[in-house]
Amino acid sequence: MNAHIYVDETKAKGYLVAAATGLQPDLAVFRKELGALILPGQRGFHMKAESDSRKREIADTIVRIGDTLGIQAVIYDAGRTGTEKQRRARCLGALVEDAAKHERAKVVFDLDESLRSWDRQQMIELLRAAGLRERIAYEHLARNAETLLAIPDAIAWCWARGGGWRTRVRPIISEIRDV
Repeated sequence: MNAHIYVDETKAKGYLVAAATGLQPDLAVFRKELGALILPGQRGFHMKAESDSRKREIADTIVRIGDTLGIQAVIYDAGRTGTEKQRRARCLGALVEDAAKHERAKVVFDLDESLRSWDRQQMIELLRAAGLRERIAYEHLARNAETLLAIPDAIAWCWARGGGWRTRVRPIISEIRDV
């Protein structure tokens, strides 16, 4: 079965990447549930722009549906050592290792135009070195083009905030990797 991996990062309090993995048949249900949370006039949502009550609603919905559908997230924590691109490179390397555990995987990055070209080059090199070019595909999409990018956005935001926010999303996190 094909795994889809949705990826977003936060630079608050260090550098971490959240990657949420789901299997293809279940994703339409999750997309519909998250789409129902988009308010009139919104094209999508982003945790940093939402009120605390909406953040709780979004995070709780992600955990509830994720638990039902078996969606799991991994946190790749690169800390504060090295440049931003060095930290991102460590996260992407670990992400590719984990994606290789699936027969086939598609990685969907939240679009950041300032990183798209750099990410593309990193992924080409990582996939070539690991012999995974035929098994792992990737693309960059704007969050309003792919509702499921709200999952790693919410997880990364909550994890970086710590405290009760971190506790709220902990049930969907399968692993925290220091890279």
